[in-house]
Amino acid sequence: MTTTTSTPTAYAVTTPRVLHAEWHKLRTLRSTWWTLGLATALVVAVGVLMGSTYDGDDANIDTVVFTLFGTQLSQICVAVLGILLTASEYSTGLVRATMAAVPRRLPVLWSKAGVFTATAFTVTFLTNIVTFLLAQIWLSDTDKALSLTDSGVLGALAGNAAGITLLSLIALGLGALCRSVPAAIGAFVGVVMILPEVLQMISYDVVQSAVRYFPSKSAESLGSINPVAGHNAPGTGLISLLLWTAAVLTAAALLLKRRDV
Repeated sequence: MTTTTSTPTAYAVTTPRVLHAEWHKLRTLRSTWWTLGLATALVVAVGVLMGSTYDGDDANIDTVVFTLFGTQLSQICVAVLGILLTASEYSTGLVRATMAAVPRRLPVLWSKAGVFTATAFTVTFLTNIVTFLLAQIWLSDTDKALSLTDSGVLGALAGNAAGITLLSLIALGLGALCRSVPAAIGAFVGVVMILPEVLQMISYDVVQSAVRYFPSKSAESLGSINPVAGHNAPGTGLISLLLWTAAVLTAAALLLKRRDV
């Protein structure tokens, strides 16, 4: 008599289950709603302020850039959320349970990146659309009057959201690399945000050309209807930003495999 033993699958580790677990973590954290709520409020508030006080003095600024000026502040909030999604597990000790449940480790990082990308882009893009429409209430009779159907508008709004999302994915990778929330925030603000501004003050052509490919400068080239002076074309900026993001996440993945929890 032959006994057939079937492999239990009730608790098998699968990609959908890891994604579901990371989505559950993201949506149940109060920090998720606080950071996304603050990011949204900043963009909307600054957009309404810019639109309601416009007097024609900034006519040379791209309309979408003018309307979404608040994203310069909100991108820090979204980046902090990306860092919290990875680095906070080390400070709380949750990472031990996570890696015990998913011994291969890498699916955890890719799932975190996946659910974060979908959430950050969706929220940022919808916020951009709402802010643009609200600002147009006051700008409709000015030289900055535009609608969503005008050429390049939706592309610029989506480009801005993509830039913020990719910068925040870099922050997520830095969180996994540093395994410390303060250290990752310091690395993001200091290296990703401030360093390009410092280097830009060096008046050598080779430095000026190199700075254009830095993540923050590449992101700036994506959220404008018209080409931004001193920046690469949007396509080049997107490729550059994607490469930076891939490099940081790859480094995080390599160290995640090699280091002890």
